[in-house]
Amino acid sequence: MKKNAKLIVLSAALSLFTMNEASAKLKIPIGKVQEIEVVSDLPNTEKYLVKEGSADYLDLARLHEEFNIAWVIPAWITQEPKLVLYNKTADEYYDLKEEDLQAILAENKLEKEKLLNLGFYKKFGGKGILLVVLGLILWGIFGRSKSEEDVKPKNM
Repeated sequence: MKKNAKLIVLSAALSLFTMNEASAKLKIPIGKVQEIEVVSDLPNTEKYLVKEGSADYLDLARLHEEFNIAWVIPAWITQEPKLVLYNKTADEYYDLKEEDLQAILAENKLEKEKLLNLGFYKKFGGKGILLVVLGLILWGIFGRSKSEEDVKPKNM
């Protein structure tokens, strides 16, 4: 009998210390996110070298901040896009002075307006998705007609 009692106490203690909390609650991330995207691959020359002796080169990237839902639905842009120098391997960016930016654009024959332009989905896609979801919710709440509610079953 003592062996069974010891076994039960040991099993209870073991299960008490190894319990994990299970949760079925879905957590959807919502908030501001900085997005950076390479818009022009600059030539791999000494001028765009990250630091002397390294093999990493800088590229021209567009940086903006957006408020998004679940990392994929951009609701609105919170910070307008700007051009920065970007090191892909270290995931670092460097702000540029306006005269330095103009020199890089002129040297590489690039147009600033085209590089700063965000795509349609980034500008309007998230708003469209949010409007459709809101419309479906409102239709579900208010969309039922009176004739659907007044239908009564007939006895045969």
